[in-house]
Amino acid sequence: MGVVAATAVAPDSDTAGVIVRPVIETLPAPSIAIETDNELPFVYNERIQPGDTLQSLFLRLGIEDDEALAFLSGADEGKQAIRQLRAGRSVMAMVRSDGQLVSFSLPVGNSGRNLLLERDDKLALQLRQSDGAAQSTLVEMRSGVIRSSLYGATDEAGVPDSVATQMAEIFGTEIDFHTDLRKDDRFNVVYEAIYEDGNAVRAGRILAAEFINDGKRHAVVLHRSPSGKEQYYTDDGRSLRQGFLRSPLEFSRISSSFGRRLHPIKNNWRDHKGTDFAAPTGTPIKASSDGVVDLAAVQNGYGNIVILKHRGNISTAYAHLNAFAKGIRKGQSVSQGDIIGYVGSTGWATGPHLHYEVRINNVAQNPMTVELPMADALSPKELIAFRRDTADLRNRFALLNYELASAD
Repeated sequence: MGVVAATAVAPDSDTAGVIVRPVIETLPAPSIAIETDNELPFVYNERIQPGDTLQSLFLRLGIEDDEALAFLSGADEGKQAIRQLRAGRSVMAMVRSDGQLVSFSLPVGNSGRNLLLERDDKLALQLRQSDGAAQSTLVEMRSGVIRSSLYGATDEAGVPDSVATQMAEIFGTEIDFHTDLRKDDRFNVVYEAIYEDGNAVRAGRILAAEFINDGKRHAVVLHRSPSGKEQYYTDDGRSLRQGFLRSPLEFSRISSSFGRRLHPIKNNWRDHKGTDFAAPTGTPIKASSDGVVDLAAVQNGYGNIVILKHRGNISTAYAHLNAFAKGIRKGQSVSQGDIIGYVGSTGWATGPHLHYEVRINNVAQNPMTVELPMADALSPKELIAFRRDTADLRNRFALLNYELASAD
């Protein structure tokens, strides 16, 4: 620090003869104590899926806390909340890096209240009911570029994981996110963000999304169909909801393809009539399209198997399951994306994986290449209304693309 010293001078006097001498003195740096907080927990929001259990929610939320699971499952309030789990609602958890639960909020029926499981200062578990705070919904827009993976790009763009998962599900009938992603693919997404007291607490539905994959544009907007059901439609009024997902699992890898192969157990050459997806035991399996359960039982080398019947003499089979989802039984209707079971290694299997088949007129086809029907498009009159009602959402793509180009 520099300090200037000078002889005192009376006001209005002549200063020409005054000698000014700089004096430099080195002062020690001030001692500043910086307080660091303890490890901050991760905050997760997860949408409840059909067939979800407390165990499957803990798994997706990254919670590895047997004490918390047993405490919530054993308490009367916990049992009541678990019995009232409803698909589409959301749970929120704060979790330490080692998987220990800090807090877990579970909606209680239609009461608008939440059951909160949390640890106190002494790490003891306790339950309490909390009134839902006033919430507001805002519309947020994000853009991103694929550098390595979908989740890597969405993380970089600030897109919540739940929105990235929705995007993969929406475009899953047209893009195989296991094999089709290319470096420099781009996406735009418009979605709901739920706020409480000015803080973002979770993401809601995707309202519109655009994905440029290998130079080909895919775009959808959410629109209420004439039947009153909300679905995602392309620019030309075609619904993606009734298509077939190429993969019933999220971001697994193919471990064995369709065709001739050496059987890993029988040790002879046989036709492999499906595609195998390697995944950990307990990974949720989704119905690849709307259908009706034709079989949910044990069947020879398939082990636990679910067979769904779809329109057009099409059926899909899901084999080697560890367990069936709650409510999955013959005659039960399911929608695309519903959880029907969990990955396992029952039957003739050397490790946990899903064996997935697509059959047309009971003849097995290659699930990765077979041409599968899409839903009927809107009628000309419905298409006019669709384009009018969704113009604002579709115009946001142009704005996002302009901002993305300006950033480059």
